[in-house]
Amino acid sequence: MDDRKREDRKGRRDDSPRQRIQGELRELRQLRELRTREGGRPQRPEGSTGRSRLDQPRTVRRALIPMPTYDPEAFGKLSERIARFLGTGRFIVWMSVVIVAWVVWNTLLPTTVRFDEYPFIFLTLMLSLQASYAAPLILLAQNRQDDRDRVNMEQDRARSDRNIADTEYLTREVAALRQGLGEVATRDFVRSELMALLKELDDRRESRDLV
Repeated sequence: MDDRKREDRKGRRDDSPRQRIQGELRELRQLRELRTREGGRPQRPEGSTGRSRLDQPRTVRRALIPMPTYDPEAFGKLSERIARFLGTGRFIVWMSVVIVAWVVWNTLLPTTVRFDEYPFIFLTLMLSLQASYAAPLILLAQNRQDDRDRVNMEQDRARSDRNIADTEYLTREVAALRQGLGEVATRDFVRSELMALLKELDDRRESRDLV
Protein backbone atom coordinates (compact mmCIF):
# COMPACT_ATOMS: atom_id res chain seq x y z
CA MET A 1 0.00 0.00 0.00
CA ASP A 2 2.80 2.38 0.89
CA ASP A 3 4.58 1.50 -2.33
CA ARG A 4 1.48 2.37 -4.35
CA LYS A 5 1.16 5.78 -2.65
CA ARG A 6 4.79 6.48 -3.36
CA GLU A 7 4.30 5.58 -7.02
CA ASP A 8 1.24 7.91 -7.24
CA ARG A 9 3.20 10.76 -5.71
CA LYS A 10 6.08 10.14 -8.04
CA GLY A 11 3.71 10.05 -11.04
CA ARG A 12 2.15 13.34 -9.98
CA ARG A 13 5.57 14.95 -9.69
CA ASP A 14 6.52 13.69 -13.13
CA ASP A 15 3.36 15.17 -14.76
CA SER A 16 3.98 18.24 -16.91
CA PRO A 17 2.18 21.56 -16.20
CA ARG A 18 0.14 21.13 -19.39
CA GLN A 19 -1.22 17.79 -18.18
CA ARG A 20 -2.12 19.27 -14.81
CA ILE A 21 -3.97 22.15 -16.47
CA GLN A 22 -5.82 19.73 -18.74
CA GLY A 23 -6.83 17.69 -15.71
CA GLU A 24 -8.18 20.77 -13.93
CA LEU A 25 -10.12 21.80 -17.03
CA ARG A 26 -11.57 18.30 -17.25
CA GLU A 27 -12.73 18.52 -13.64
CA LEU A 28 -14.33 21.93 -14.26
CA ARG A 29 -16.20 20.56 -17.27
CA GLN A 30 -17.49 17.69 -15.23
CA LEU A 31 -18.71 20.04 -12.51
CA ARG A 32 -20.44 22.22 -15.11
CA GLU A 33 -22.17 19.19 -16.63
CA LEU A 34 -23.36 18.12 -13.21
CA ARG A 35 -24.80 21.59 -12.56
CA THR A 36 -26.61 21.66 -15.88
CA ARG A 37 -28.03 18.21 -15.24
CA GLU A 38 -29.30 19.25 -11.83
CA GLY A 39 -30.93 22.32 -13.39
CA GLY A 40 -28.94 24.84 -11.45
CA ARG A 41 -27.45 27.91 -13.14
CA PRO A 42 -24.14 29.47 -12.19
CA GLN A 43 -24.83 32.33 -9.81
CA ARG A 44 -23.53 35.75 -10.76
CA PRO A 45 -21.96 38.02 -8.20
CA GLU A 46 -24.11 40.79 -6.82
CA GLY A 47 -24.01 44.04 -8.77
CA SER A 48 -22.76 42.34 -11.94
CA THR A 49 -24.30 43.09 -15.31
CA GLY A 50 -25.27 40.75 -18.14
CA ARG A 51 -21.78 40.81 -19.57
CA SER A 52 -19.24 38.62 -17.83
CA ARG A 53 -16.27 40.58 -19.21
CA LEU A 54 -15.90 44.23 -20.15
CA ASP A 55 -13.58 43.54 -23.06
CA GLN A 56 -16.28 41.60 -24.91
CA PRO A 57 -19.02 43.41 -26.86
CA ARG A 58 -22.54 43.06 -25.64
CA THR A 59 -24.71 40.87 -27.81
CA VAL A 60 -27.72 42.67 -29.23
CA ARG A 61 -30.96 40.99 -28.33
CA ARG A 62 -33.33 40.41 -31.17
CA ALA A 63 -36.71 41.97 -30.64
CA LEU A 64 -39.82 39.95 -31.15
CA ILE A 65 -41.22 42.62 -33.46
CA PRO A 66 -38.52 44.16 -35.70
CA MET A 67 -38.74 47.93 -35.57
CA PRO A 68 -38.05 50.01 -38.68
CA THR A 69 -34.66 51.70 -38.78
CA TYR A 70 -33.87 55.13 -40.17
CA ASP A 71 -30.98 57.53 -40.51
CA PRO A 72 -31.33 60.23 -37.81
CA GLU A 73 -29.09 62.64 -39.71
CA ALA A 74 -31.11 62.40 -42.94
CA PHE A 75 -34.38 62.71 -41.02
CA GLY A 76 -33.04 65.75 -39.17
CA LYS A 77 -32.02 67.45 -42.43
CA LEU A 78 -35.47 66.76 -43.89
CA SER A 79 -37.14 68.20 -40.79
CA GLU A 80 -35.00 71.34 -41.05
CA ARG A 81 -35.98 71.80 -44.70
CA ILE A 82 -39.65 71.42 -43.85
CA ALA A 83 -39.34 73.79 -40.88
CA ARG A 84 -37.60 76.39 -43.06
CA PHE A 85 -40.38 76.09 -45.66
CA LEU A 86 -43.08 76.40 -43.00
CA GLY A 87 -41.50 79.62 -41.77
CA THR A 88 -41.59 81.37 -45.14
CA GLY A 89 -44.19 83.59 -46.75
CA ARG A 90 -44.48 81.17 -49.67
CA PHE A 91 -45.99 78.53 -47.40
CA ILE A 92 -48.53 81.02 -46.03
CA VAL A 93 -49.52 82.08 -49.55
CA TRP A 94 -49.90 78.50 -50.80
CA MET A 95 -51.81 77.52 -47.65
CA SER A 96 -54.19 80.45 -48.09
CA VAL A 97 -54.72 79.59 -51.76
CA VAL A 98 -55.53 75.96 -50.90
CA ILE A 99 -57.98 76.93 -48.15
CA VAL A 100 -59.75 79.52 -50.35
CA ALA A 101 -59.99 77.05 -53.23
CA TRP A 102 -61.30 74.39 -50.85
CA VAL A 103 -64.01 76.69 -49.46
CA VAL A 104 -65.04 78.00 -52.90
CA TRP A 105 -65.18 74.48 -54.34
CA ASN A 106 -67.44 73.23 -51.55
CA THR A 107 -69.77 76.25 -51.44
CA LEU A 108 -70.24 77.57 -54.99
CA LEU A 109 -70.04 74.39 -57.07
CA PRO A 110 -73.00 72.00 -57.43
CA THR A 111 -73.80 69.60 -54.62
CA THR A 112 -72.83 66.54 -56.66
CA VAL A 113 -69.26 67.80 -56.99
CA ARG A 114 -68.75 68.90 -53.40
CA PHE A 115 -66.77 66.53 -51.17
CA ASP A 116 -66.69 68.56 -47.90
CA GLU A 117 -69.87 70.35 -46.95
CA TYR A 118 -70.12 73.15 -44.44
CA PRO A 119 -68.73 73.30 -41.67
CA PHE A 120 -65.77 71.78 -43.57
CA ILE A 121 -64.96 68.96 -41.17
CA PHE A 122 -62.51 67.31 -43.55
CA LEU A 123 -60.63 70.61 -43.99
CA THR A 124 -60.41 71.01 -40.22
CA LEU A 125 -59.08 67.47 -39.95
CA MET A 126 -56.43 68.12 -42.61
CA LEU A 127 -55.32 71.35 -40.96
CA SER A 128 -55.07 69.70 -37.53
CA LEU A 129 -53.13 66.82 -39.05
CA GLN A 130 -50.75 69.25 -40.74
CA ALA A 131 -50.29 71.14 -37.46
CA SER A 132 -49.70 67.92 -35.49
CA TYR A 133 -46.89 66.95 -37.87
CA ALA A 134 -45.46 70.45 -38.22
CA ALA A 135 -45.00 71.03 -34.48
CA PRO A 136 -42.67 68.03 -33.83
CA LEU A 137 -40.71 68.77 -37.01
CA ILE A 138 -40.17 72.36 -35.91
CA LEU A 139 -39.12 71.21 -32.42
CA LEU A 140 -36.67 68.73 -33.94
CA ALA A 141 -35.18 71.44 -36.15
CA GLN A 142 -34.90 73.74 -33.12
CA ASN A 143 -33.14 71.02 -31.13
CA ARG A 144 -30.63 70.52 -33.93
CA GLN A 145 -30.07 74.26 -34.10
CA ASP A 146 -29.58 74.36 -30.33
CA ASP A 147 -26.99 71.61 -30.61
CA ARG A 148 -25.14 73.55 -33.30
CA ASP A 149 -25.32 76.73 -31.23
CA ARG A 150 -23.96 74.86 -28.22
CA VAL A 151 -21.04 73.54 -30.25
CA ASN A 152 -20.36 77.01 -31.65
CA MET A 153 -20.47 78.50 -28.16
CA GLU A 154 -18.01 75.92 -26.90
CA GLN A 155 -15.68 76.65 -29.81
CA ASP A 156 -15.99 80.40 -29.20
CA ARG A 157 -15.28 79.89 -25.51
CA ALA A 158 -12.21 77.81 -26.28
CA ARG A 159 -11.06 80.41 -28.81
CA SER A 160 -11.54 83.23 -26.31
CA ASP A 161 -9.60 81.27 -23.68
CA ARG A 162 -6.74 80.84 -26.13
CA ASN A 163 -6.84 84.55 -26.97
CA ILE A 164 -6.74 85.46 -23.27
CA ALA A 165 -3.81 83.10 -22.71
CA ASP A 166 -1.96 84.58 -25.70
CA THR A 167 -2.64 88.12 -24.47
CA GLU A 168 -1.35 87.31 -21.00
CA TYR A 169 1.77 85.72 -22.50
CA LEU A 170 2.42 88.77 -24.69
CA THR A 171 1.88 91.06 -21.69
CA ARG A 172 4.44 89.14 -19.67
CA GLU A 173 6.89 89.24 -22.58
CA VAL A 174 6.46 93.01 -22.97
CA ALA A 175 7.01 93.51 -19.24
CA ALA A 176 10.15 91.38 -19.38
CA LEU A 177 11.42 93.40 -22.35
CA ARG A 178 10.81 96.66 -20.46
CA GLN A 179 12.74 95.38 -17.49
CA GLY A 180 15.54 94.25 -19.76
CA LEU A 181 15.65 97.59 -21.57
CA GLY A 182 15.84 99.39 -18.23
CA GLU A 183 19.15 97.69 -17.56
CA VAL A 184 20.60 98.34 -21.05
CA ALA A 185 22.86 101.39 -21.47
CA THR A 186 21.43 103.93 -23.87
CA ARG A 187 23.39 106.11 -26.30
CA ASP A 188 23.03 109.24 -24.18
CA PHE A 189 24.25 107.40 -21.11
CA VAL A 190 27.32 106.09 -22.94
CA ARG A 191 28.02 109.56 -24.38
CA SER A 192 27.80 111.19 -20.96
CA GLU A 193 30.12 108.60 -19.47
CA LEU A 194 32.64 109.12 -22.29
CA MET A 195 32.48 112.89 -21.82
CA ALA A 196 33.12 112.52 -18.11
CA LEU A 197 36.06 110.18 -18.81
CA LEU A 198 37.57 112.62 -21.32
CA LYS A 199 37.20 115.46 -18.87
CA GLU A 200 38.94 113.42 -16.19
CA LEU A 201 41.78 112.60 -18.58
CA ASP A 202 42.17 116.30 -19.50
CA ASP A 203 42.32 117.23 -15.83
CA ARG A 204 45.01 114.65 -15.18
CA ARG A 205 47.00 115.84 -18.19
CA GLU A 206 46.81 119.46 -17.00
CA SER A 207 47.89 118.45 -13.51
CA ARG A 208 50.91 116.61 -14.96
CA ASP A 209 51.82 119.64 -17.09
CA LEU A 210 51.73 121.86 -14.05
CA VAL A 211 53.95 119.52 -12.13
